[in-house]
Amino acid sequence: MKMGRAPGSGHRAPARRLSAHAALLLALLAAGVAGCRDRSARQTDAVIVGIAVGPTNLDPRVGSDEASQRVHQLVYASLVRLDDQLQVVPEVAERLEMRDATTYVAHLRDGVRFHDGSALDAADVAYTFRSFLDKGFLSPRKGAYAQLQAVDVEDPRTVVFRLKEPFASFPVNLVMGIVPEGTPAGAPARIGAGPYRFVRMQAEDRVELAPYREYFEGAPRNGGIVLRVIPDDTMRGLELRTGSIDLVVNDIAPDIARALEREDRLQVVTAPGLDYAYVGMNLRDPVLQDVRVRRALGLAVDTNAIIAHLRRGLAVPATGIIPPMSWAHPIDLRPVPYDPAEAGRLLDAAGYPDPDGPGPRPRLRLTLKTSTAEFVRLQAAVLQQDLARVGVAVDVRTQEFATLYADVLKGRFQLFTLQWVGVTDPDMLRRVFHSAQMPPAGFNRGFFSDPAVDTLIDTATTNPDPVTRKAQYLEVQRRIHAAAPYVSLWTKVNVAVAQPWVRGVHLTPQASFATLRNVEKVR
Repeated sequence: MKMGRAPGSGHRAPARRLSAHAALLLALLAAGVAGCRDRSARQTDAVIVGIAVGPTNLDPRVGSDEASQRVHQLVYASLVRLDDQLQVVPEVAERLEMRDATTYVAHLRDGVRFHDGSALDAADVAYTFRSFLDKGFLSPRKGAYAQLQAVDVEDPRTVVFRLKEPFASFPVNLVMGIVPEGTPAGAPARIGAGPYRFVRMQAEDRVELAPYREYFEGAPRNGGIVLRVIPDDTMRGLELRTGSIDLVVNDIAPDIARALEREDRLQVVTAPGLDYAYVGMNLRDPVLQDVRVRRALGLAVDTNAIIAHLRRGLAVPATGIIPPMSWAHPIDLRPVPYDPAEAGRLLDAAGYPDPDGPGPRPRLRLTLKTSTAEFVRLQAAVLQQDLARVGVAVDVRTQEFATLYADVLKGRFQLFTLQWVGVTDPDMLRRVFHSAQMPPAGFNRGFFSDPAVDTLIDTATTNPDPVTRKAQYLEVQRRIHAAAPYVSLWTKVNVAVAQPWVRGVHLTPQASFATLRNVEKVR
């Protein structure tokens, strides 16, 4: 989860401040600054991709940060993958069978080979997933396999997963890169069966990958991938503008992306994304226990203005944590409208009348905790302005992320801003809103509790019938929407900026780097 950002209607001044990135980019270009590298990325066969941070662990069972997962998507083959509708579809598995409520069987493709030429078979798959059953195996991913009881090899092309109890969302946890049997955690060999072979990595500088011509879905259309670490937003924009890199996927500030788009020389590709920004509320707080207050806060925030001016249009209004392209998204739900007059009426009804009409005295005071990141601070300032217009005084407290996160986990907040990143399955509703998932057990950090929601989630979690399960998840989201434990802000629009000589850029909802195998450079 990474930090969120703040909305508002009086955000023109913050928006002008944010555009300083774009102004600096254009000023540097006007001054003839071309960076340290003078050669064009077009001269090489490999696709050079700019990224903000380097990976921390190239073992797919261990590395959970976004940069590491991008390398995993290129180097390793997964048992299954998610399609653009976030449905589980086969990859190394030819098909996935559910024998009963607690037994899933993966039937593997024939002819899949690791980069060292050895065959990928059921023993490798079983070894990969048995790692999570080993008490001595340390990984932040282990929690996703809490329901897994055993992994058995039925024959060289058949793997059986046995669960402790029914768990209908289990197949999404099979999206996991397969490592060769016997690979120690964090092993330096980094051998997978994906479209690229690992060549070398220079910490916080680059990762170099070569095409694996024997990849079972076909050889990549390029001469390899180089992931270049460029931590600064403006410098990534400069490197694109000067042709030193071929492509940036999502790691570019919205104002810089729009500035480059206006130049009409580079390609700008957009597609719906998954990241969800929100304001969390502490429902144990005496003020925020009242649903009328929570609804009023949502009505007071002008999310469309935030999207237009802070996100530069690279987002859509959000209705909740489940993204719009998901099969479990409720299409009948609409984003909370911007209606400060109705917000005022709800606050009146909740016992917080405006003491002096349009005067400066507030109805009530709240504290909003947020991170020190620039965009997040700007968004928080806009939230503060919006809420002030309905008589809610907000004390914005910026903190380093580690401090903020610790406070959120311990319930030391009234309001906070964060983002949920990469939500692909409705089981996240259980982890975020079920009353049994309050910290430290789960992600219900706002202490939301509704027995009817708990019952619906429990039933949907174990329900093998996709039709009734979907109906249950839709009702869960309607009830949560009405209870307003979050102020939903926006869902991200993915964006890629590419050179004119690059072809085949495709953005999945997860912005998966696996699609880079179809990117080619035209000379």
